[in-house]
Amino acid sequence: MSDVFIIAEAGVNHNGDINLAKKLIDVASEAGADAVKFQSFKAEKLVTKTAKKADYQNETTGSSENQYTMIKKLELDYGKHQELIDYCKSKNIMFLSSPFDLESIDLLNDLGIELFKVPSGEITNLPYLRKIGKLNKKVVISTGMANLGEIEDAIDVLRAYGTNDISILHCNTEYPTPMEDVNLTAMNTIKDAFKVEVGYSDHTLGIEIPIAAVALGAKVIEKHFTLDKTMEGPDHRASLEPDELKEMVTSIRNIEQALGNGVKKPSKSEQKNKEIARKSIVAGADIKKGEKFTQENLDIKRPGEGISPMSWDVVIGKEAKRDFAKDELIEL
Repeated sequence: MSDVFIIAEAGVNHNGDINLAKKLIDVASEAGADAVKFQSFKAEKLVTKTAKKADYQNETTGSSENQYTMIKKLELDYGKHQELIDYCKSKNIMFLSSPFDLESIDLLNDLGIELFKVPSGEITNLPYLRKIGKLNKKVVISTGMANLGEIEDAIDVLRAYGTNDISILHCNTEYPTPMEDVNLTAMNTIKDAFKVEVGYSDHTLGIEIPIAAVALGAKVIEKHFTLDKTMEGPDHRASLEPDELKEMVTSIRNIEQALGNGVKKPSKSEQKNKEIARKSIVAGADIKKGEKFTQENLDIKRPGEGISPMSWDVVIGKEAKRDFAKDELIEL
């Protein structure tokens, strides 16, 4: 696994079609993501029959159906979960899914899932957090709509019930998130407050914000993707298309390399340039043996193969031990 764990969020962008879900797995695998994540829920356990849809869901799917009707057709049953897990193994990518109710936690645990992703909406769900905590698995929590106190409460519950391997993702749950609401530096506020591994779950348009998050220290990145932004469904419009996902993964891997180890010293690749780009003390005019070096008869020029200009004061006043032609490197 790379230093930055990249979750390609398929979510419900499979539109309830197992073949579409497999195509999404293909895309995530080819892009180089570490995991592809779906959503596990029973519609009747998740929402009431009268629950309204979010504004962005009304915009993307119309207002003629309620939230229950919209998500009912996006459910994945046990068999489909198993089929997708097996398909992920064949594509060498980790299968993940966010459970949205207690039954779905059991479903994923029975299927052997080792990492549990808690979606933003469940961060204040005490029975849910207790059940997750008892599993003692790796947990990643999204924190959209949450304040520090709510994040602290969720961490406390998980720890109280036996889970300590916790990563916290800064997140904003507006789809798409306006740039002025991203507040990316809050990610490190979370890190400083709770001394946990942090990351970022992104709902902005484009790829620059998750890349910036990695530059700021994110160790987990989550991003929605789809086969086609114009498809029917609630989340396609705020998702990346395959080429964009690939570009995001490539950019993040580049940033990982570029961050380096923090030690400031000449790199292997630039060592050869020191003698070319730096300067040395040279004769500014012809200098005879026995003559003293002065401000007037010395100069500083490339290449950097001779005495460093930082030794200027040491050289001034010394006697030339031989003749030097103009521009020749000075030797003591």
